Amino acid sequence: MGLNRKTFRLKLPSRTLALGERTLVMGVLNVTPDSFSDGGKFLQPETAIEHAFAMERAGADLLDIGGESTRPGSVETSASEELDRILLVLEALRGRFKIPISVDTRRASVADLAIRAGAEIINDVSGLRSDPQIAEVAARHGMPLILMHMRGEPRTMQTGGFAGDVVKDVLQGLRKSAAVARKAGVAKSQIILDPGIGFGKSFAQNYELLEKLPQLAKLGYPLLVGTSRKGFLGATLARDGKPASPEERIWGTAATVTASILNGAHIVRVHDVAEMVQVARVSDCLVDPKHRPKN
Repeated sequence: MGLNRKTFRLKLPSRTLALGERTLVMGVLNVTPDSFSDGGKFLQPETAIEHAFAMERAGADLLDIGGESTRPGSVETSASEELDRILLVLEALRGRFKIPISVDTRRASVADLAIRAGAEIINDVSGLRSDPQIAEVAARHGMPLILMHMRGEPRTMQTGGFAGDVVKDVLQGLRKSAAVARKAGVAKSQIILDPGIGFGKSFAQNYELLEKLPQLAKLGYPLLVGTSRKGFLGATLARDGKPASPEERIWGTAATVTASILNGAHIVRVHDVAEMVQVARVSDCLVDPKHRPKN
C-alpha cells in the first residue's frame, strides 16, 4: 500500500507543529446546548474546562472549541452568545493548558477575540463563505486557518440538493476557499483543508469522499477529516430501522478514522480522544514503518 503522506510545518505563536510525521488527534469541545453528539453536556464552563483537561490527558494533540452548533437543522447563535461561551473557557485554560487550541467559528469578530484570549488556530466550517474577513484576521495574526467545505447552510444542508459529483464539488469549493484566504494574505503554508464530512453530503457521498481523499491531497495542503459520531455512521449501524445513537458510533468512527489516515489525513477531529489516539497510533504503523514497534 505504501502511502506517502506529505509533511508540512504549521507555525503557531507557541510552537511549530509537524503535520504528517504522525497523525494528530484534535479533540472536540462543544460549548453549546444543542450539539448533535454531546449537546448541553459541556455548556457549563466548569464541565467544559474539566473535559478539556481530560482530553489533554487522554492524548489529544489539539483542542477545537466551538460555541455555535452547526449540526444539520441548527439555528444560528448570536455572536455575543457564542463569545460568552468560548471566552470563559479560553480564559480559564490560559497558561494552564499545554496543547494548542483552535477556535471553531464562522465569524471574524469571534475569531479575533478568541485569538486574543489564547486560541492559536482558526477553524472555519463555512470555508470563508459566512464571513470572508476571517481570512484577514488569520493573516493579521499569522494564524493557521482550517477551511472546511460545506454545501448550503447548516439549517438546510441535509434537506437535499446534493452534488452530482461530490469529489468535484468539494475540490472546487476548497480551491475557492483557499484562493480567498491567500488573496487576504494567509500564507499557503498556514492553510489546512477539510472535506466537511456530513456537511451537505449524502450518506453515500461521505464514504466516497473518504475513499477519494488522495484526490483532495493533490491540492497540496494538509488535510483534516472529521467523521466522529456523524449521522452517516448512525445510518450505517441502524438496527430495526433506527439509527444508532451518537454514543453507539464509536467503533464505526474508529473504522472511518483508520480509513482517513490510510488515505492521507494529517489531523483527525474526534469526540472520543483516548480511543482514537489508539486508532491513530496503530494506523500510523501502516502509513510509516518507522512507527512500528521493535521486538
